[in-house]
Amino acid sequence: MGDIGQFLPMILIFAVAYFFMIRPQMKRQKDEKKFAQALKKGDKIVTKSGLHGKVVDLNDKDFSCIIETMAGRLKFDRSSISMEMSAKLNVKPKEK
Repeated sequence: MGDIGQFLPMILIFAVAYFFMIRPQMKRQKDEKKFAQALKKGDKIVTKSGLHGKVVDLNDKDFSCIIETMAGRLKFDRSSISMEMSAKLNVKPKEK
């Protein structure tokens, strides 16, 4: 029991780190990948750098998309699209 007692704090630290840091990050990456794959033409999006636009074309070969903005059309990697900000943009306000 003495030998296991010495390693118990290390095991607890690893368990806490896993459940509070590693696992949530893995879930977030999985959700972002699903979001990027679910993009379709006409979706209004916001990039991680804050650029607002609408998806005009999707390219599955290089996992990119063309976004139409007020300045013109730009090609972006799908991973640069912010899942959280795009979701906030597409939320419709409640009607009274």
